[in-house]
Amino acid sequence: MKQLPSKAQALRLACRARTHTGPTPGYAPGYSQANLVVVPQQHAFDFLLFCQRNPRPCPVLEVTDPGDPQPKETAPGADLRTDLPRYRIWRNGEVVEEPTDLLGHWTEDSVAFLLGCSFTFEAALLEAGLPVRHIEQGKNVPMYKTNIACQPAGRFSGPLVVSMRPMTPGQAIEATLICQRFPQSHGAPIHLGDPEAIGIGRIDQPDEGDAVEIRRGEMPVFWACGVTPQAAAKQAKLPWMATHAPGHMFVTDLRE
Repeated sequence: MKQLPSKAQALRLACRARTHTGPTPGYAPGYSQANLVVVPQQHAFDFLLFCQRNPRPCPVLEVTDPGDPQPKETAPGADLRTDLPRYRIWRNGEVVEEPTDLLGHWTEDSVAFLLGCSFTFEAALLEAGLPVRHIEQGKNVPMYKTNIACQPAGRFSGPLVVSMRPMTPGQAIEATLICQRFPQSHGAPIHLGDPEAIGIGRIDQPDEGDAVEIRRGEMPVFWACGVTPQAAAKQAKLPWMATHAPGHMFVTDLRE
């Protein structure tokens, strides 16, 4: 009997076939999702050092060999050039393209990093009866640049980026206890409450993703976000670099 693909495999194949090109929150529950960063080999050590110095936004799940697009540890048989719904191409610190594959951009010295993603723990939040508003409203998670500086490494530096999910104070405490079990997916929240305290002037105008409703009695709860390397890409100004498009993640075979 032919074995059916897992939900993670099925989503990757849908991305490869271009039948899924949208954000991935809520898809393949139970499987870890990952941020993607691809840099030329000569800059790979600096970026690895940046991740080591900033583990909350950049928890490393896997680093590929130069030129090899297969993540052998987290999703054997997958192809990082095709199996995400959407990518970003960066040149000299600016986004120049958002393609649905990297086939025309991948080189023999490309090194890919997979970093943990907060979408991974959302199934646990939902199972506990906690709200995940962007899934509820069919939106991408809101993401914001903060005034918290990351520890620099080589050419990589910049502000911490956070994702936000509104909750009541009691729900935020419960979410903190749950998310502590997911250190490879950003762990517990880094800030609760007043957005201006971390440099966010307009909570209704996220830098990436979509604004979501904050209801009476709720406050914004912020987690470190794997889009942080994209803020660092602006500072690094590498001739070439690739990432996932925010919210359009790689779904691994790792179980939560």
